[in-house]
Amino acid sequence: MRISTAGVVLRGDKVLVALRKPGTSIGESWEFPGGKAKRGETPSDALKREFCEELGVAVQVGPLLYEGSFSNRGNEYRLQAYTIELDTEEFLLKEHQRVRWLSLKELTALPMADSDRQILNHLLD
Repeated sequence: MRISTAGVVLRGDKVLVALRKPGTSIGESWEFPGGKAKRGETPSDALKREFCEELGVAVQVGPLLYEGSFSNRGNEYRLQAYTIELDTEEFLLKEHQRVRWLSLKELTALPMADSDRQILNHLLD
């Protein structure tokens, strides 16, 4: 089973989310940034790579916040969400239309992939 990672960046009562560009399987959905771990890559290394590739920022990966699972296009994934600390907030968007700092309550009204909704529901508990 492949690992899909997500990074949860907190700033006060807000969380960082990114809006995917259209044209992908979860296009125009809000997400906690992250992505699939490559073969032999740790979840921490995957998050560092994904934040660099997608948002142009370096990060420090903290503790595991949530673990679950989901299916996408017939593939099963183990979902792991970690706390993240940003080294900078000067984003260079490559796969996203924009990033925003939103409260958890604000996120409930926005479109999200099922995997990101799992993380949101866990954070709301």
